[in-house]
Amino acid sequence: MTSWFRTYYEDEDLWLYFEADDESWAVRQVEVRGADSKPVTAASLEEVLHLRDHADLAAMGRYERQYGVLAEGSLDGWQDQPHASEVPAEEFERLWAEARQTLGA
Repeated sequence: MTSWFRTYYEDEDLWLYFEADDESWAVRQVEVRGADSKPVTAASLEEVLHLRDHADLAAMGRYERQYGVLAEGSLDGWQDQPHASEVPAEEFERLWAEARQTLGA
């Protein structure tokens, strides 16, 4: 079952929003700076896998510079992170669209 949640990295003043699959792996990830609410990451597993399979390292590097790096590995235990909470799918979709628009410009 897909889940949507957020955590907060106080040291970096950064909100991390995730869409995770049944195995708690990130499908999409949005990171937003707390101070100015500016998105700094909007990465997608589908896009990363497509680039891995059909492009070169330079293309992957360009993607990561533009959209950031997707979390790797299981996100199990996210509930134990500071300020962790589930978020509605609609809120994630709104943040995703805003972040992609900002980072894609």
